Amino acid sequence: MIEATPNPVTTVMRALADPTRRAVFERVFESKEISVAELTRGSGVTQGAISQHLKSLKKAGLVAERAEGRNVYYRAAPEGLEPLVTWMDHYGVFWRERFQNLRDLLKEIDP
Repeated sequence: MIEATPNPVTTVMRALADPTRRAVFERVFESKEISVAELTRGSGVTQGAISQHLKSLKKAGLVAERAEGRNVYYRAAPEGLEPLVTWMDHYGVFWRERFQNLRDLLKEIDP
């Protein structure tokens, strides 16, 4: 069944699926705060494209913004990664159990 409204995990995954957007997120994450102009410098991407990527990251809850005069500064919102971390933890348990079962089976076959 296809969801009409994406769940938070899907939203975060979609936001980080684009390599350019992921690079923008990483630059924001590495900075305390950074402006669109600073993100654009040396990126090889237009200011408009950077703004669109930031809009997607903000919608996914991965960045927060702060306006100061005509400038807008962005900072990472690590709590936005929580749905993805929770999802990965769930499947991590699943795979750890499967690998342990495989180890046990292999030990039974070849003690």
